[in-house]
Amino acid sequence: MRLKRAVMPVISLCCMAWVLAGCALLPVEEGELKPPLVEPAKEILNLYTVKRSNITQQITGVATFASDKMDYLFYSESGGRLKQINVKLGDQVKAGDVLATTETSDLDMRVKLQQIAIEKLKISLQQAMAEKDADDPDIRMKLLDMESAQLQLESLQNQLQNTRLTSTIDGIVTFIDTLQPGDQVVAYKQVITLSDQKQMKLVYTASSSNDLGGVEVGMDVTVKIKDKTYPGKVVQTPLSAPPNSNKAIQDKNAKAVYIQVTGLPPDVVIGNQADITIVTQKRDQVLVIPRAGLRNYMGRDFVQVLDGESRKEIDVEKGIVAATEVEIRKGLSEGQQIILNN
Repeated sequence: MRLKRAVMPVISLCCMAWVLAGCALLPVEEGELKPPLVEPAKEILNLYTVKRSNITQQITGVATFASDKMDYLFYSESGGRLKQINVKLGDQVKAGDVLATTETSDLDMRVKLQQIAIEKLKISLQQAMAEKDADDPDIRMKLLDMESAQLQLESLQNQLQNTRLTSTIDGIVTFIDTLQPGDQVVAYKQVITLSDQKQMKLVYTASSSNDLGGVEVGMDVTVKIKDKTYPGKVVQTPLSAPPNSNKAIQDKNAKAVYIQVTGLPPDVVIGNQADITIVTQKRDQVLVIPRAGLRNYMGRDFVQVLDGESRKEIDVEKGIVAATEVEIRKGLSEGQQIILNN
């Protein structure tokens, strides 16, 4: 009994030792890892320091030499059918040349017959005047018949003339409509355009009249042809264009600037092109920023400036707006830093 009591503590200690040894053999669980600390990315701002500079607003583009004297040929009545066009683009013509005709039906024959009728009346009148007094009623009747026949002939001749488009100037054919023989002509629609090569102006045509804002008659123009520059003057703008009943001319003048160039080389002809520059506004030593720095929302012009580490909006008043820069009249001071649009 005493032995049993002595052995029991020993057995208990052995069991505890075995359990502890077994636990030591099990893998130790690692604690939950904390996420690494990541510093927030610092915003990189594109800054510009406000400074004074010269700024110019100008219009640049490619202009084309065109005749200053042009003849626009069209029919005054609709309904006739085109017979033929006698010229092609680039042809030289003389005043009086017939350039296009419509079908005349029997007009030619009617004119000829009327001319014969008048000749007969003349002979009859001459015979009557040789036999009778000048105040004889028969002679008076023959005079009235002659007058009536002459009026009919003039009417037929006018109808025949209206079937022809005739040049009024010496020039070159610069436009021909796409009408084909047999097509009906439309009254006052341009069919052929003639240009006088001896009188030329440089014409710059914009996309719309809004693109020509600020251009005025008398402004200087720099004209460049084959790496050489020539002086020019604006002689017509959309606002100064004379009224014209031809819609094609109205539409052209509404978005075109005409330039008179001096000292042109003799080899310049209609259709040649030149680079032009028209300075419409210029200011020296004013506050200027890139256009990328000017922001607009609901008609409000403003910029963003760096205030410490934050952005601050400032309303501004803009002046000249050039291709890449803009003048700031109010709202900014020289040396301030603005944030450009990314």
